[in-house]
Parts: sequence; structure tokens; C-alpha cells
Amino acid sequence: MRFYSTNHQSPAVDFETALFSGLAPDGGLYYPETIPQFTKSELKSLPHLSLPEIGVLVLQKWLGTEISTADLKTLVYQALDFPIPIKPVGPYHIMELFHGPTLAFKDVAAKCLAQLLSFYLQKRQQQSIILVATSGDTGGAVAQGFANVENVKVIVLYPKGKVSRLQEQQLTRVADNILPFEVAGVFDDCQLLVKTALNDDQLKHLPLTSANSINIGRLLPQIIYYVYAYSRLPKKPLQFVIPSGNMGNSTAGIFAMGMGLPIQSFLLACNANDPAVEYYHTGKYQPKQTIATLSNAMDIGNPSNFARILEYFHYNHQEFCKKITAISIDDPTTIATIKNVYAKYHYLLDPHTAVAWSAADIHNKLRRSDANKREADPTPEGGRDLSPAFARSEQSKQLIISTASPVKFASEILKATGISIDDKAALAKLTQPPRKTNLENNHDKFKAIIEDFANK
Repeated sequence: MRFYSTNHQSPAVDFETALFSGLAPDGGLYYPETIPQFTKSELKSLPHLSLPEIGVLVLQKWLGTEISTADLKTLVYQALDFPIPIKPVGPYHIMELFHGPTLAFKDVAAKCLAQLLSFYLQKRQQQSIILVATSGDTGGAVAQGFANVENVKVIVLYPKGKVSRLQEQQLTRVADNILPFEVAGVFDDCQLLVKTALNDDQLKHLPLTSANSINIGRLLPQIIYYVYAYSRLPKKPLQFVIPSGNMGNSTAGIFAMGMGLPIQSFLLACNANDPAVEYYHTGKYQPKQTIATLSNAMDIGNPSNFARILEYFHYNHQEFCKKITAISIDDPTTIATIKNVYAKYHYLLDPHTAVAWSAADIHNKLRRSDANKREADPTPEGGRDLSPAFARSEQSKQLIISTASPVKFASEILKATGISIDDKAALAKLTQPPRKTNLENNHDKFKAIIEDFANK
């Protein structure tokens, strides 16, 4: 498998090179030259496979012979050592991706990435310095995944005052090989610091890589849970409803579809940070200033992985809309959804999953309204001019991707809704003393920190 840059100004590389580079030399994201395909017999066999077995099948499709089957099996089984329940709740199914060590979906990919990097570092007999920006969940998952891993040092950047209490505890009560920084800015500032460092010629002598979903090695493992969800649901037209921030989750689902998984459509559920929604409506992509919301892990005004999504659809807005609908949800609606679902179904949503649930509700109301209008007046003027993905989703089974446990947002949910959550057990698992350093949003100062950390 070869990967090229979305900026098309760098040579294609193999998976190992892309894994350790993070970004391409031209600043683009690595993208596969081809997307491997499932055979009909493989799709038919999926219901009989366990989660780790599906993980091995998926990654083997991408890695080919770069890692032996035996080695791949070992690393996948070590990474995917927690369950992924799929539960019917009201009109939807919810895939709970938060049963890993940091109670968030990032554990799936971060643990796989840690195993992949560790495998290659042992093979190379090298060290690596991982740079990661987080809006809340990625940093904790990476810190947990790489804690005390030999030959690996990790620098985590998170925006000051813009993560939940438990998220910050998971970011700062970490092993000695993890160095957390509280950045004066928003997630996009943290992400830009990481990208600039990865492309700084004066840092090329250091073994730097990234653990964000800009790294293809973080992105590919996320395909696993889409395939797993398909294997466990009755075979109907399937629509995934995805809380969307940096768009790695959405990109992985699109790649799963590209591999031949019969997914009918995707609903991208955004908060107030919604350049993807603007693109859906206008065909024009324009990054925005980040806005702080209750669903803080999605507070990203310039989602990196949207470049991969545009690449997949060949920058064709009509092709994009054949498969994707995008809806923006505000905080008052998010809060109301948490309250209503808890009261009606006794199921507590975290703010990000609540954004997805609310987007699905709005999507379905608009769809029914449009169908009624078209039935009353079948002329083009009788209904809304909706995307094909919207129009075809009427009979689909909707599965909501639940990206985090409500325990991660106990104090925030209590303040917003009055619903009390006990997070003492989660906090008690964090045995390291808190440790963090303030960092200005300044590349030169960050560069000096990287060099100092590398020399210790």
C-alpha cells in the first residue's frame, strides 16, 4: 500500500514511512493510492468474527505483508482488549466506543497506534517523539496508550480552560514519558503548533511524528469499529450518525464504505463549529474561528481530515452530497436532548453523543416533512431541494456513534442539566500526581521545548 500527499507535491511512501512522518513533507495529509476491497466471502464471514479478529482482517487489508499475520494479530489483540457494545435506545442504535481506559472512542485508535509504533521502533531500534494536539479526548487516550512505552516520548498540547475536569486529569496525571502543556489558545492553535513543528526543517534531525488523526496510523484503526458495527446489526440500509470535530471519525467511516461495506449514507453531526455544514449547503469550504461549546472535543474550526474527505469525493460537491448530510446543533438543543433522552429512555448521553442524537432527530423530522410535501405536491416546487443522501435515508437503520462516556463530563452535565453523575471511580484510577506546564501559542518556544525534551 502506498500513500500520497493531499497537497500532491510529495512522493508517495509506504505505510511505515507515512506512520513515522505524520504529515507529508509538503504539509499535506497522507492518502491511499487505492482503497483495499473486501471480498463477498469476507463480508459474509463478519458476523462470525470477534472484534479483534475483525481488527486483524481490516488492518491486514491495508498493511498487506508489511507486518506478518502473527505480529499483527499480537498487536491487535493487545490493543482491542475492551468491549464495544451496540445498544438499541429509543428509535436508534448506539455504538458505545467508550469502554476503554480513558472512556472515549480515541482509545480504539490510540491503543492500536501505540502497538504499531512500538512494533516498528523495536524493528528499527530507534526512539520516537510523538506530538499530539487534543481538544479533550485524544491526548488522554494517547497518554494512556503510550504510558511507559520504551523508546517513546510524548508531548501533549491542550487548550487552556477548554477541556472537562476529568479530561484534564487524564491529560496531566500521566507517566514520566508524557509531557503535557496547557496552551493559551484553542485546539486549532495546538494543532497548528504540531503541524508547524512536523514541517520545520530545523527539527528534521529529530524523530518526530504525530498521534492525531492526521497520522494515517491513527486513522486506519478507526475503520475497525464501522466494520464491527455492520457485522452486528441486521442487514438493512445503514446510516451512521457521527459526532464530528476533526473529521477523523467520519473519514474512517467513509474509508470503510470505500472498502465495500454497504453503508447507505452518513450524517455528520457538528456543533457550532460547522465548516463541514457550510460545505454541505454551499459547496464551499471555509475554516472558521473556533467557538467554545459544551461538546468541547468537537470545538474545531478547521478540521484537518476534511481534506481527506474532499479527496475521496474528488472535490465534487454533488458526489459528496450523494452520501453525506451535515447538520449543526447548538448548546441549548444539546442540553435539552440530554434531559429528554434521560427522562424518556433512562439513558444518559454525553454532550457529543447528544449532538448526534439531536442531529438525527432533526434530520428525520425534515425528511418526513419533505416526504409529506412531495406527496401533496410531487412537482419540484413541492418539496425541499435536498441532497440524495438525505432523500434516500428514509428506510435506513440509523446507528449513532457514541464517542465518550458521560462520566467524562460529570461536572459539566450537572451544571447544564442538573443530572448528577458519580465520577469518583474514574478519578480514583488516576494514581500519578498532576503535572502540567503553561505554553504560549508560539512556535519558537514550542520548538525549544521539543529540542530540550529530546535531549533529556
